[in-house]
Amino acid sequence: MFVGKLDLHCIHRMGYGSRRPVRTPLLSAVSKIKQLQFAQEHKDWTVKHWKKIMWSDESRFQLHHADGRVRIWQKQHESMHPTCMSTTLQAGGGSVMVWGMFSWHDLGPLIHVEQCLNSTTYLSITAGQVHPILLMAYPNGDGFFQQDNVPCHGARIVQEWFQEHEGEFTLLRWPPQSPDLNPIEHVWDEIKRAIRQLVPQPSNLTELNSAIHQAWCQIPCIAFQHLVESMPRRITAVLKAKGGPTKY
Repeated sequence: MFVGKLDLHCIHRMGYGSRRPVRTPLLSAVSKIKQLQFAQEHKDWTVKHWKKIMWSDESRFQLHHADGRVRIWQKQHESMHPTCMSTTLQAGGGSVMVWGMFSWHDLGPLIHVEQCLNSTTYLSITAGQVHPILLMAYPNGDGFFQQDNVPCHGARIVQEWFQEHEGEFTLLRWPPQSPDLNPIEHVWDEIKRAIRQLVPQPSNLTELNSAIHQAWCQIPCIAFQHLVESMPRRITAVLKAKGGPTKY
């Protein structure tokens, strides 16, 4: 709930407190249904199952970013109410895009992507990076590869490559617009926090790219293992929210 200049003592007595709004993607009805279906299909998975997944994602880092100082007043337990959220949109300006992956076992490579991630670039990544790492991490063919649903992932040449390597690993069926379920989103958040703490701040894209890679390499093993361990709780939260946004 957003308020103007009211008596703060009265507001506090009413049970409200000030904080920044939860930033959450704008989910369509179809996306909520698919996210709920995914959670229902995996509600019995244990951490042992989630350890078999190689998580991946791409992220864009802005050279100059907004500080997000909008604040709202809310009552306790209202953080996920629609009126207490701020939907996120992709920002413009000078930026660096990277693609990365990780599993319970280790961080994978972090690849700088020029301009945007197209089907040719993504095929090169999957064939040159994803494939050998999956074979090494899961030699019995029992590993899963997670990817989101950006257009290049569904390109014909990419789909044909996955079909040719069927049996070596399983491509996880992933619901669209599901950052709450993808633990790598928290890795991106950690990198962004690390960069904001740099003094001086990166002044150009070359320095920003270097800072991103340095922050990636400094993420401790226990951090991404805890993210994998959070998956059963994420699934439970999605079920409780009926496919809607969660605290994750």
